[in-house]
Formats: sequence, C-alpha cells, structure tokens
Amino acid sequence: MNHTFYRATLIRSSITVLAACLAIAPALAKDATAKPAAAKPAAAVTVNGKAISANRAEALVAAQTAQGQPDSEDLRNMVREELVRREVVAQEAQKKGLDKKAIIQGQMELARQGVLISAYISDFIKAHPISDEVIRKEYESIKAQLGNKEYKARHILVEKEADANDIIVKLKKGEKFEELAKQSKDPGSKDRGGDLGWTPPSSFVKPFSEAMVKLEKGKYTETPVKTDHGYHVILLDDTRELKLPQFDEVKPQLTQRLQQQMVEKHIVEIRNKAKVE
Repeated sequence: MNHTFYRATLIRSSITVLAACLAIAPALAKDATAKPAAAKPAAAVTVNGKAISANRAEALVAAQTAQGQPDSEDLRNMVREELVRREVVAQEAQKKGLDKKAIIQGQMELARQGVLISAYISDFIKAHPISDEVIRKEYESIKAQLGNKEYKARHILVEKEADANDIIVKLKKGEKFEELAKQSKDPGSKDRGGDLGWTPPSSFVKPFSEAMVKLEKGKYTETPVKTDHGYHVILLDDTRELKLPQFDEVKPQLTQRLQQQMVEKHIVEIRNKAKVE
C-alpha cells in the first residue's frame, strides 16, 4: 500500500481532548444505534456494602461489544469482576483521602467532561452524516493536488547563499553529494546523504518543488534554491508514476478527516458564541 495519500490527508495538530473524543465517538455512535438493552436491576454488584449501578456494567459491556466482543454470559462475568476490582481499589483510595485532593478532583471532573464531550460529538456526527459525494470530491481533490508523479530527491540545506554556492562548486569538481550532505541543516536527511525518499511535489514548499520538477534524472540545481528554511542544493535521483490507493481503500480515513473538519468548525462556531469572562 502506498502511504503518500495518507500523509497528504493527515491533519497535523496537537493532541487535545477533542482529538481523543473524536477517536471515541465512532464507538459511541455504534452503540447508540444498537437495540435498547433489556431492563437491568438497579445494582450490578455490591462491594463492601456499596451498590455498583448497572449503568457502569452496561457502559463496560458496550465498550467491549463496540470492539467486536459478543455480548455473552462470559463477557458479563468478566465485566462484573472488573467492576469489583475497580471498586475495591477506588474504596482504598477514598480511605486514604485521595479523592479530597484538589488535583485529583480536577482530574475526575475532566474525565466526566470528556465523556460528555464524546457523547456530544458522537450525536453531532450522527446528525450530520458525510455523503459519498462529498467524500468522493475530497478524494479527487487530493488526487489532483498530488499529481501523477513522485520524485526521489536529495537536498543539502544551509543557512547562507554563499555556502550553497560553495557546495555547488564542489559538486562540479566531482565531490560526492552524499558526503557534502553531512553539513546540511536538515537533521532528518543529513545522515542519509540528503535523501528525502519518494515524495510528490505537493509535499514540498513551492520554490523547492518548482526547482525539483525541472531537474533531469541525476542532475542537481546549479543555483541555490531559497525557501523560508534557508538555501537548498537539490539532486534528483529518479522519478516514477504515483500509484494511489483506490477510493474504497481510503474512504474510512477520508470520512474521518471530513468529520474532524466538520466538528472543529462547529466547535469554533459555538466557542465564538460563548460568553467568556
């Protein structure tokens, strides 16, 4: 499987509670569409005189069935034992007064809030399904951005134009690109002879990609290429046809990406309406 397509569709952002909730939301959505559970007793189990609600048991069962576990007597016995184990540890924590600590209370509040956020996002996604037409349009848009070729290039990145010119002079004298690449500012490629791997032009900043696609195989740029990162000397090793996965193969990832964008837009909207003092 070619992973270039997936790299192009990733949304790079810091890990937030929202990101975690988006990961949980599909499972919640699946559970929300399930048939209502049969009536359960008020307590699933009693531990040291404290009744543990059946709601907790059902929540654990739902989490397991959402991951493919069949709802069975064995599963419910395992859930019952897990509830007991959790409760005895929680009771010991309370005996030590850990639940009275401000930081612990804050963590518990955040955990509760996280569950509510996940439920809200799940409900929002269910109420705003992404159509196949929209997903297909996104697929075609990404295909157009990536083009039909990918390039295997090397580069040497330096801070000053004069340094880049010196490298070009050394290349003309026959020095090896791979050796000269050791002085590159790019830590990700300098120890690999400047190798950037197979990548479509759209993955690079415009001045870099424009210079790279003009090169012939085995040739390097004879004038420095300036970008916001510094000055580059680029060598083109090879080109090949870009083979992308079929629509059905990436449809789940594209759907999730579009859902993330939709949810983020919605959160920005309600955030802008909020009265914050």
